[in-house]
Amino acid sequence: MESAWNNAVALMPRLVDMGFNLVVAIAILVIGWWVSALLGKWVHHVAEHSGRVDRTVIPMFKTTVAWAIRVFTLIAVLARFGVQTASLIAVLGAAGLAVGLALQGTLQNIAAGIMLLLLRPIRAGEAIALSSGASGTVDEIGLFITRIEQFDGIVVLLPNSTVWTATITNYSRNTQRRLDLPVIVNYGDDLDAAIALVNKVVGAHPMTEADPAPIVKVNDYKDTGTEINVRVWSKASDYWDLRWDLFHQIRVVMAREGFRPPAQGRDLRKAMPRA
Repeated sequence: MESAWNNAVALMPRLVDMGFNLVVAIAILVIGWWVSALLGKWVHHVAEHSGRVDRTVIPMFKTTVAWAIRVFTLIAVLARFGVQTASLIAVLGAAGLAVGLALQGTLQNIAAGIMLLLLRPIRAGEAIALSSGASGTVDEIGLFITRIEQFDGIVVLLPNSTVWTATITNYSRNTQRRLDLPVIVNYGDDLDAAIALVNKVVGAHPMTEADPAPIVKVNDYKDTGTEINVRVWSKASDYWDLRWDLFHQIRVVMAREGFRPPAQGRDLRKAMPRA
């Protein structure tokens, strides 16, 4: 009995020391995790309100800062229990190499995300289309995936490697876009008068850019009439509104001025040569 008591007394300092280390380790872990979340939110807030930081990089920057602090926190916790951090880092490096070989696809997504942020072929808020078939507005480029909101409101999550390897059509990078509209003029109507009228409608529209100037030229001969091409430039944000509005206005004005609609078919009797 006395021997057991002596052993317990001898173990008390070690148990107290272990308990103290456990309490300190838990405190370090809780405080480190709290600081990482707080600092991540602060970085996100500062970057979002800064005019010099592209908001495309904000999510990845926030995640990187938070997890860097968490990694150092975990190393500090292990150091409290006497773990040799140098050896641990070497073991983690070897394990990381093995995991990296097993997760090549995931690492490709990380590398592709870094390249997307460095070269910036796309940015948050830009309207794009990918050769893979996806199209919409870029919402966020994360560490592994790119979030795109389609024009119909559906959200698509794509691996970064898919976006990086695709051919990207960026509709928002330039401030201006060119619009080409086909307009059919009946063969029985005055072609020059029709061109002058369309020029007047296009030039008076508030969304049409004056430079480059609009161009209205004969483009082709169709079965239903002469096709004239209306080529105008607009702001990228006004492209679809201008397209829809010009289609409507040109049709209404031409009808009001007495221009007939395009013929719906060909008169084969006139087209065939007489015997």
